[in-house]
Amino acid sequence: MFGTHLFPGGTHPHEGPGGKKVNEGNQITDVTAPFRVIIPLSQHIGAPAKAVVKKDDHVLVGQVIGEAGGFVSAPVHATVSGRVEAVRPCMLANGTSCDAVVIENDFKDEWIELHPTDHAETLTADELREIIRNAGIVGMGGATFPTMVKLNPGEGKTIEKLIINGAECEPYLTADHRLMLEEAGRIIDGIHIVMTALNVTEAVIGVENNKKDAIAALQDACRGMDGIHVKELPVRYPQGGEKQLIYAITKRVVPAGGLPLDVGVVVMNVGTVFAVDQAVREGRPLVDRVTTVGGLVNNPGNYRVRIGTPISLLLDACGGVKAETKKILSGGPMMGLAINDLEVPITKGSSGILALGKEAIEPDEGPCIRCGRCVRTCPMKLMPSSMDAYIRKERYEDAEKLGVMNCISCGACTYVCPAKRMLTQSFQSCKRVINLRKKQAAARAKADAEAVAAQQTAANESANDAKKEG
Repeated sequence: MFGTHLFPGGTHPHEGPGGKKVNEGNQITDVTAPFRVIIPLSQHIGAPAKAVVKKDDHVLVGQVIGEAGGFVSAPVHATVSGRVEAVRPCMLANGTSCDAVVIENDFKDEWIELHPTDHAETLTADELREIIRNAGIVGMGGATFPTMVKLNPGEGKTIEKLIINGAECEPYLTADHRLMLEEAGRIIDGIHIVMTALNVTEAVIGVENNKKDAIAALQDACRGMDGIHVKELPVRYPQGGEKQLIYAITKRVVPAGGLPLDVGVVVMNVGTVFAVDQAVREGRPLVDRVTTVGGLVNNPGNYRVRIGTPISLLLDACGGVKAETKKILSGGPMMGLAINDLEVPITKGSSGILALGKEAIEPDEGPCIRCGRCVRTCPMKLMPSSMDAYIRKERYEDAEKLGVMNCISCGACTYVCPAKRMLTQSFQSCKRVINLRKKQAAARAKADAEAVAAQQTAANESANDAKKEG
């Protein structure tokens, strides 16, 4: 139906110097913990965690320093042992700020007491979910949705299939590729644990076929295990998008504004199920992750790095960047965010840090030439050029009617545009405006309702007073 690929739209982004070929053969290497970590209390979609430590407290590795701020939230743990230097605001990669716990490393690497599980198969789904929640696990592919929430589909939602995202379709990034090669057995074990927690009997691992060695490693690891299969997928960006991956594997279409749960599916990244395995088998909370450091760095590689490590120190550990570097990105070149402050820390969602050269300099925009490439490429079947035209005239409601809120910010339209229109950025700004207006409207409605209620209460009290006087 869609030729050599399995979902509508998509493209094949070009990789510059230091692409996947450079790093896919580099084994995962541990980076020494820094002298200071800055651990944000908001590393996930949902409510920020609430600090439970204060200045001068002594903490151990794995100790809870931030409690989950609600159901859609996740706890945060110390990633080094040492003294709490401060609880203060810090800048995140997306340009926003949140509170963070700053810990001065004592380099003793003293851990809390861990409680590994020798017989995970004897635990109930509720017990497994509680372990995963307490470990602070979120989506490690970059979305950072709290994993515990995915494991609680709610009443009326039946989960039939677990899909594991091993596509890693962004250029340059190879952290998941190496994890699949080096930890295939533990990934499969983590998948089995998640299947138990969801009470499903089938899991499919989707891997693009430019990772033949990872496909072979996973197939070997799940040989003889019922219900777990590896599906080889053609290379196509953004194959790793949840909705695109679901369609490629199941042909099920997630409705506009809907979730994978609506079609009986849960999607998790390979890094997420690996973290699940660590949490259950070792009792280990999420304190580090594998991050690709690529592009114009002197020692590119795939590094296991403590969460909270400033990007500047990670780059130093990799030998620094080359002189021709023009931009530092957190994430991949398609969906990554430009960093203007290298003290921004590594978080649970930091899949990559890239140093890019002149190819990353944004060219001047030209007028739309009505070529339709953005329409053909959009994996969500949207009308990027039309939405952008409305947005530039501040006709946000019209852009919303065309489906701008369904944009997944994959960057494919911007990449293929011959006029170099900054389409993705346009849609992101529009969504911020629409969300802000909805919040303001809701606040006004709440205030109006409270005013009406207050007037009614006052009227009732006056009527009661009049009765008493009568």
